[in-house]
Amino acid sequence: MTEPAPPPRPCPICGKPVQPAYRPFCSKRCADVDLQRWLSGAYVIPGEAAEEGGGEGARPGDEG
Repeated sequence: MTEPAPPPRPCPICGKPVQPAYRPFCSKRCADVDLQRWLSGAYVIPGEAAEEGGGEGARPGDEG
């Protein structure tokens, strides 16, 4: 037997029903709102703070 599909989730921005063309959002507007939140730093992935001054390409043991 197969389990029934879970009920569809609403748009995470406004709560309206999701439209397949913009899934998981209901519209291009809500998708753009979400993108702007990521770009502005409103969403943050938890983790340890980055060390200052290490810079890209710095490896342990590299000196000067």
